Amino acid sequence: MILHVIRADHVTGHRLHLWFNDGTEGDIDLRKVLNGPIFEPLRDVNYFKRFRLDGHTLAWENGADFAPEYLHSLVHAESPASTR
Repeated sequence: MILHVIRADHVTGHRLHLWFNDGTEGDIDLRKVLNGPIFEPLRDVNYFKRFRLDGHTLAWENGADFAPEYLHSLVHAESPASTR
């Protein structure tokens, strides 16, 4: 199965609640993984909150995005009880 983020809600700060097409859902905090020039603008919470679903994952207007498989792994790592 090819993973897709089907819904994303901002929770607080750099924390999001994500839903995937395989039934997995849960919270992730991206604050610690916003490294490098492409992710620098996302450190500003107001900019971070302006994400959108683009195809199968989250994206921002500056071109930053995350692979859905990576986001899925974060959900499992951060809140395994919240999945499926």
